[in-house]
Amino acid sequence: MRSVNWATRVLLISLMFAALILVLFAGKAKQLQTNTTISNPEITTWSQYPQAQLQSANNQKRQSQNINQSPVQTNQTVARYITTVAFAKYKPNYEIASVNPSNYGERYTKDINGIPLNNEPIIVLHETSYSASSAINFFQTPHNDETVQASYHSLVKLDGTVVYLVPPEKRAFGAANSVFEGFNGVETVQTNPNLPPSVNNFAYHVSLETPPDSYESTNPLTHSGYTEAQYNSLAWLIAQSQVPDDRITTHHLVDRSGQKIDPINFDGDKFLNLLHAYRQVRPIYRVNK
Repeated sequence: MRSVNWATRVLLISLMFAALILVLFAGKAKQLQTNTTISNPEITTWSQYPQAQLQSANNQKRQSQNINQSPVQTNQTVARYITTVAFAKYKPNYEIASVNPSNYGERYTKDINGIPLNNEPIIVLHETSYSASSAINFFQTPHNDETVQASYHSLVKLDGTVVYLVPPEKRAFGAANSVFEGFNGVETVQTNPNLPPSVNNFAYHVSLETPPDSYESTNPLTHSGYTEAQYNSLAWLIAQSQVPDDRITTHHLVDRSGQKIDPINFDGDKFLNLLHAYRQVRPIYRVNK
């Protein structure tokens, strides 16, 4: 009788474990189903654009280590930007301001003709035309008219404060009819059949706040230029990216409307000197096994 009871207990315990395992698997399956999202194959995230997202020095260090530990090795020498001691010492103030969803969109993997897109990122420099607060208010206002919608990813105030606006993985509407001409040739993307092609799909837009003496004016003679704090914060911001110098451009250079001349009186040499002080090229050697 005791042996029968023992066998019954063992059987009951086994059934309980089996039921528990089934419950755990069911819960796991439900969790996976809940965490799975349906993605639009036409849209890409900014992380899929190589070495483009602005990132912290710690993230850069970790990613560099990951590259060195890659199982795929070649005998090719590649390079990567790393931030410097000067970068670590400079700590600008920052703000985060939300932008109305009508004024930015997604980055696409295909153009309107279904052709895959693989443009390397560029950085486009602008100026606000009016005060920083005026630009932010405009970006926070809903706009149904596609020809009016506009935004930057970030802007730099006169005092050097960095304002983060549109996330890097999103497509800011910083340049309308625009083309980038670089070593890879002419680059532009049309994602809206009702609008001319632009660089927005592969651009990170950064703007400088316009000095008060140049509101409603595009005359370089009356434009006092940008503050030292603005140049430093701009260089500090871009130093965190892996976008090379030759893919940093201006709204004036990419514009094809013939109406944009910003940033006015921008000192490119000063900016590049600061940028090179805040980041340096570090070669990464890979040995072919």
